[in-house]
Amino acid sequence: NPSLSFKPKPLFFTSPKTFSIYPLVLQCRERKSCNWLDVSSPKSGSYPVVVAALAAEVEVAEDVEEQEGVVEGGVASSTPPTKPKKGKAALPLKRDRTRSKRFLEIQKLRENKKEYDLKTAISLVKQMASTKFVETVTVRVAVLTQGEKFDEAKNAGADLVGGEDLIAQIKGGFMEFDKLIATPDMMPKVASLGKILGPRGLMPNPKAGTVTTNIPQAIEEFKKGKVEYRADKTGIVHIPYGKADFSEEDLLVNLLAAVKSIEANKPSGAKGVYWKSAHICSSMGPSIRLNIREMLDYKLSSNV
Repeated sequence: NPSLSFKPKPLFFTSPKTFSIYPLVLQCRERKSCNWLDVSSPKSGSYPVVVAALAAEVEVAEDVEEQEGVVEGGVASSTPPTKPKKGKAALPLKRDRTRSKRFLEIQKLRENKKEYDLKTAISLVKQMASTKFVETVTVRVAVLTQGEKFDEAKNAGADLVGGEDLIAQIKGGFMEFDKLIATPDMMPKVASLGKILGPRGLMPNPKAGTVTTNIPQAIEEFKKGKVEYRADKTGIVHIPYGKADFSEEDLLVNLLAAVKSIEANKPSGAKGVYWKSAHICSSMGPSIRLNIREMLDYKLSSNV
C-alpha cells in the first residue's frame, strides 16, 4: 500500500567516521582497591594487571537507512551504533552490512539524494515493489449506538453493533475491531473507555468522522479504505495511498489527494517552510525523495 510522508526537520549525517576505545588496564595492589590506568603508564610496574578492552570500532554510514512502508514515505533516520562485545575477547567490531541480491538490484534503479518528479517516482516505486503478493485488508467496523440506529448500523454492513453491552466487553479486553464509530448520544458512556481506546487510536472523534449520526456513510467510507493520519512528535506524517498493483494514474491521483489534504490541514500558526522533505516507497523497498516544488505545483490533466 503506497504512502507518503514528509518531515519538517530532516536529519542528516556528514562523512563516515570511525570511533575507537583505547586499551585500559586494571591495576590491583595486594587485594586493595583497584585503579584503571592507561596501558602506557610507567607506574604499572610488575603488579598484576587485567586487560579491560582492546578496541571497538563503529562505522557510521554516510547514507542513512531507508524506512519501510507499503507504497509509503520513509524518513531517513540514524542507526544506533554497534556496541562493543562484553567478555574475555574484546575484538574490533564492524556492523554487518550484507545486503540481499534483490536489494542491491533495486538500489541501482534510483540515485541517492536525487529529487524525482511525481511520475518518475511513482514509476520507480512500482518497479521496486518487492512483495510477491498484494495485501487485501478487511476493515472490521464496530458501532456503538442505541434505538433505531441499531438496525440501521447492522443493515449498513457494520461487523459489530452494540450499546452498553459492547462497552462492557471492551472494558473486559475485547478489541476485535479496527474502527469504532459512535453516535453522539453514546459519547457520555464512551468517555469511560478513553484510557483503553485512546492509546490505540480507536477513541471515537468527530474530527476523524467516527462520531456521527450518518452511520451508513461512515461505515461505507471506512470499508472502502478511508485513512486517518496524524503527525508524530517530530512532525513526520506517514500515509498509505494505494497498493503496488494500482495503475500509475491511480497512484498519482491518490498521492496528490494526500498532499492536498495535508496542505488543507496546515496549522494556522505554521510559518516559514512547511514541507521540509517528502518520500515515497514500497513495502520493504528503498525510499524515493520527491521534488517538493514540483509536487505542490503539479496539476492533473483533464482526462485523469
